[in-house]
Amino acid sequence: MSERCELVVIGGGPAGLAAATTAAELGVQVTLIDEQSTPGGQIFRGIENADSANSTILGQDYAQGAALVDAFRKSDAAYRAQSDIWAVTPERNIGVVSSGAASMVKAQRIIIATGSMERSVPFPGWTLPGVMTVGAGQILLKQEGMVPDSSARVGGANTGIVLAGVGPLLVLVACQYLRAGVAIQAVLDLTPRGNYLRALPHLPMALTAGDYISKGKALKRELALAGVQIVTGVSNLAARGDSRIGSVEYTVSGHRHTLETDLLLVHFGVVPNGHLAASLGVGEVWDEGQQCWRPSTDSWGSTGIDGIVLAGDCAGISGARSSELSGRLAALQSACALGQIDREEQDRLAVPVRRVMKQDLRIRPFLEALFRPPASLLEQFADDTLICRCEEVTAGRVREAVAVGCQGPNQVKAFTRAGMGPCQGRQCASSVAHVVAEARGVTVETVGHFRVRSPVKPITLGAIASLDIDELDA
Repeated sequence: MSERCELVVIGGGPAGLAAATTAAELGVQVTLIDEQSTPGGQIFRGIENADSANSTILGQDYAQGAALVDAFRKSDAAYRAQSDIWAVTPERNIGVVSSGAASMVKAQRIIIATGSMERSVPFPGWTLPGVMTVGAGQILLKQEGMVPDSSARVGGANTGIVLAGVGPLLVLVACQYLRAGVAIQAVLDLTPRGNYLRALPHLPMALTAGDYISKGKALKRELALAGVQIVTGVSNLAARGDSRIGSVEYTVSGHRHTLETDLLLVHFGVVPNGHLAASLGVGEVWDEGQQCWRPSTDSWGSTGIDGIVLAGDCAGISGARSSELSGRLAALQSACALGQIDREEQDRLAVPVRRVMKQDLRIRPFLEALFRPPASLLEQFADDTLICRCEEVTAGRVREAVAVGCQGPNQVKAFTRAGMGPCQGRQCASSVAHVVAEARGVTVETVGHFRVRSPVKPITLGAIASLDIDELDA
């Protein structure tokens, strides 16, 4: 028989931890299912094992995650670590794989808190060894304490690593690497100069959101004092090399520049990790500010599917603080639905949470305007640029599919196999949609997105065979 739970929380980041802890405190029987080995999600990854030196390197915001994890550990919520979710049904049956064996969990309610993922943007040379995302580099630092060996040597010369892209994480990780003793040659900022004018009207409201602006200025000042150059107005980024990256090329004010390095970290913002919600049939809306699709939810995170609630960045990028608060709201709604508190108590407890969340979200319009990726990054790919790494589909192949009548990503998938690899479209979905939209001369919202079906994570036939028939019928 399948395991039965009152409430299952999927994901151990700020939203999931806050949801599980709050619900448990209200008397709900909670199980948190997490693919990681310890709680914390991406932003607080490895926080329980972080020593004071590592916390100093990663900063105060990271260190604050310890209190959230500690509160969860002290709660009555059960924790199921190193477990992948391969299916969730509208009837709230959850397919889980742990240690190679599959099982089913039946929940009365589910809070999905799967967070965000880095936006994948193809550019010349992006598949070369030595090119990786800023987020991946940060994960290695947080979880394993690993930094680049010898600070990226090329031809025996200590040249330093290069970071490039758009978004606040770029500067944050540059500072974290600097504190860890990594030589940084340059930070290449691809933010369009016009974005500063676009963001300016939102600055007064952003200044009331807390200390975001002052922290950002402090990080840039830290880099400047260390002699790290932040190059602005960058375009036409390219990684060059044969068997691995050897240099980075870019354009500033019409002039081409080259930096020798054997490690390039790139970042182009984050988007909701909504794959699980999409597989359930949760409606999605195009978010023009965040330039991505996000699930459609109400102010509690409810999706319109009975008992399925979303919390945190998987419902729309809001940052760690607001993700934690949205997890608490989802927990209040779930506790009310399960009869642990009444509607009046739910609304009363939500008031201070919503007040803090409203203030915190004042930063979002400014950030979305300032760090909006340029169209040249999202859609204007050369025909030979690889779009889908799993199936080795180029931008030119996608355009050919559009030329013979494909109107959207799902038809392109059938014609080219783009999105049918192990990542199941997580990495290429946005790029395929943008290329289709550009080729057709319409908006990305018009062409739509890949349909998502279970299994949402690769699962072996052996794992499926380990399921009892009774579980499959649960």
